[in-house]
Amino acid sequence: QVQVVESGGGSVQVGGSLRLSCVASKGTFSNYYMAWFRQAPGKEREGVALISTSGVVTYYADSVKGRATISRDNAKNTLYLQIGRLNAEDTAMYYCAAAHNVPSGHLATILRNETNFNYWGQGTQVTVSA
Repeated sequence: QVQVVESGGGSVQVGGSLRLSCVASKGTFSNYYMAWFRQAPGKEREGVALISTSGVVTYYADSVKGRATISRDNAKNTLYLQIGRLNAEDTAMYYCAAAHNVPSGHLATILRNETNFNYWGQGTQVTVSA
């Protein structure tokens, strides 16, 4: 089973950007759909981006669409999330998650159902301030 560890979080000013990384081990990374989730204080966890095993297909939540890019390097067992034009609403713990058996259906539906994701990291904190 795959294990994932996130990094790259930190404190950023409004309007800035960050690149989060997630390194996978103990599994065949390229067999997994991968996603980024986030949870802000007092809010439910939300899926923000999803990428297929090959990296060809991606999906973004409306909250980050147009200013985030999810990508993966299967040779390096690494998932990335580049996010720009950060604002205070992006402050959250960001989690990397892996899904081995993804049901058929719209990617939005897959991302909304956390039970599709079998393996989770511990998270990396992103704090955006003025």
